[in-house]
Amino acid sequence: MTDLLIRPGSPDELGTVEALLREASAWLASRGIDQWQYPPHRDRIMTALKQGVCFLAFADGEPVATLQVDDYADPEFWTPDDDPATALYVHRMAVSRRAAGGGVGDWLLTWATDRAAAQSKRWLRLDAWKDNEGLHRYYKAAGFTLIRIVDLPHRRSGALFQRPTGWAPGINR
Repeated sequence: MTDLLIRPGSPDELGTVEALLREASAWLASRGIDQWQYPPHRDRIMTALKQGVCFLAFADGEPVATLQVDDYADPEFWTPDDDPATALYVHRMAVSRRAAGGGVGDWLLTWATDRAAAQSKRWLRLDAWKDNEGLHRYYKAAGFTLIRIVDLPHRRSGALFQRPTGWAPGINR
């Protein structure tokens, strides 16, 4: 699946974003992974929709994915030594099961990397669930480097990844 339309979501599409996140949560639970086993952060999603940084991806007119891309570097994870202003950050990326395996996630990450480059950012960064090794393998295969794991007792996320905005398949690995 390579013909995707990616555009900012609108506040009236909150339900669509939440449905994609809930579907991802249910799929993870079915695999014994406790990631995202809570209701979506409705207030954060609505804020992102209003700010134009929560995006929806469509294939054949149907929503198949969502992600948030912004300059918010979680201060519990990214330190001043990381120079947070040199990156854009991906949050809450989810792909519907009907589009899974079709390269949608890779497409979204490439789109986000291009977006970061267009804003003169050096990095695309994200934090992932600390104990989801499958997800870690996915990001590494997509050209991301694991920077470190921040182990905070009140946070399940904390595996910090980044890839350069000059990244291309087969290069920078």
